Formats: sequence, C-alpha cells, structure tokens
Amino acid sequence: MKKLITVLTTFCLSACSTFGIRSANEPSYQVLTDVEPIQIRHYPSLVVAQTEVNADYKNASGLAFQRLAGYIFGNNKKQQSLTMTAPVIQEQQAERLAMTAPVMQQKSGAVWVMTFVLPQGYSLSTAPEPLDSAVLIKEIPDKTVATLRYTGSLSEQGIEEKATELTNWLSQHHYQAVSPPRSAAYDPPWTLPFLRRNEVHIDIEQ
Repeated sequence: MKKLITVLTTFCLSACSTFGIRSANEPSYQVLTDVEPIQIRHYPSLVVAQTEVNADYKNASGLAFQRLAGYIFGNNKKQQSLTMTAPVIQEQQAERLAMTAPVMQQKSGAVWVMTFVLPQGYSLSTAPEPLDSAVLIKEIPDKTVATLRYTGSLSEQGIEEKATELTNWLSQHHYQAVSPPRSAAYDPPWTLPFLRRNEVHIDIEQ
C-alpha cells in the first residue's frame, strides 16, 4: 500500500494537480507561427516510449496508459523511475491487417498508439529497457508540427472534430500535411475539463 501511495503521489506531483496547475516538463520546441489557437512548431528529435493496443478508444487509452506508466515507474531492467513528461500522445493507426502472405493482408480492427516522451537527456542507448515487450523505445526525428489547442474532456469524437478543424485550416493556408492527426493531452482525467490543455497535432512538410 505504501508503494502504491508513493507511485500515485509521484504521478500527481509530476503531471499536474486536480485544478490544472502543470509542473511536468515538456519537450522543447520553436514556435514558427502563432495564430491562436493554432501554432506551427518545430520539434527536435525525441526519444519516446510507445505501445499500441487493438481496441476502441476508451479501452485502448486505459491499457496503453497502464503499460507506459508502469515503464516509467520502474517496470524496466534498471528498475529506474523516470520523470513524467507532457503531453501524452495518442493516435489511431491505419487499420491493422493480419498477415496472410508476405504482401497480402486482412483487416482485423483499429489500433491505437500511445506515446510518452522521455525526459531530455535520454537516448536509445541510455533509456532503460522495458520489461514489457509491448512497450517500445523509439527515436522520432525532428519535425514541423501544426497544433490546435482546446479545453474540455477528451473523447474520440472531440479529437475528430478538432482534427477536421486543423486539417481545414492547413488546407486554407496552403500547408501540406504529412501525417494523420494525433491527440496530445497535458493533464490527467481528474483535471477540471475547462482547465485542461488538449491539442491536436499534424506533421506538415518542412
């Protein structure tokens, strides 16, 4: 019980309070364009922990978060705890296909991918190795990202609506999208909805 309380306290302090006061570190980025609530940012390369779940949005969110939180709270070969960072990124992959031949596949449902950005200073060689084989450590190259910021509770429908809004803005301003939309959440579920910072991200041509 004491260990559980310690873990929960660490998470609360490192992410944010019930009232939405954030203290979690964020990846550094350069703002290239700022047209509230939309920004164009350039992110450097990032080392991340990532997992994917074949389920609907709600169930995938819970299971994926459990796996990644377990990793940063010590479920790794070094039994090392890592600082929680923001945002938590989630995106839906193209529908996963079951292999039937080297180049022929069959549909088997939607896959959601969740990503935690590791604290600055970690590389592929220094990041602790996960004990859970469903957690992967990857390096994401530097990129230019269009973001749209909003408040409220996270839902699949809300993400889709904001993604459409951002996609339309990019088209109107002659930006070329090069990735599907993804959700970026900066607060845990217990933060009051009107205080939450949510974003939709779309990579664009540099």
